[in-house]
Amino acid sequence: MATDLTIALVDRPGSLAKASDVLGRAGVNIEGATGHVCGGEGVFHVLVVDAERARRALIDSGFEIQAERTVVRVPVENKPGEAARILRRLADAEVNVDLLYTTLDGTLVLGADDTAALRAALG
Repeated sequence: MATDLTIALVDRPGSLAKASDVLGRAGVNIEGATGHVCGGEGVFHVLVVDAERARRALIDSGFEIQAERTVVRVPVENKPGEAARILRRLADAEVNVDLLYTTLDGTLVLGADDTAALRAALG
């Protein structure tokens, strides 16, 4: 099962490196990630398989985990319109996607308040 952790970061050089290093030293692979700054605070989403180990390592290193949630991974071809096709299917099923990013292997990571509806709409 894939888990997205939302980690609060200080908006300064090295914050992403430190959080990533903590996970790496704990033996946790970052399967996918995205980050941004909002209201002067860094927000780092990481996709992990071993959420327990990741959570423990981050908290023990002083990081604040703002949220933890199950997400859905969907293979997507790297060609025009493929992501739109998947997202249109979800929109037609009235599933509100509130998190989206991609992994290096070409997988869409999707989050929604109703994960069961998200999975059902994807078939």
